[in-house]
Amino acid sequence: MKRTNKGDNPWYAAGLMGVMGLDIALCMLIGYWTGKFASERFGVSEGWIVGGLFIGLAVGILSVIILLKKVMEDTDG
Repeated sequence: MKRTNKGDNPWYAAGLMGVMGLDIALCMLIGYWTGKFASERFGVSEGWIVGGLFIGLAVGILSVIILLKKVMEDTDG
């Protein structure tokens, strides 16, 4: 029986795409909560919320890049 690679499985690819979307969404949500807390705590403008969203987006994208690098290393060999 021929052993297939994980990268050949469409369910594996669909799961990976779902995890990437969830990762970015959760990082942005945490950034939003942090920005909202900072704006309420320090009594400053709503710019903290927007900044938290952008920082969450950046962290989420970086996390997805690290995840993809790890997956690509596993499927090369």
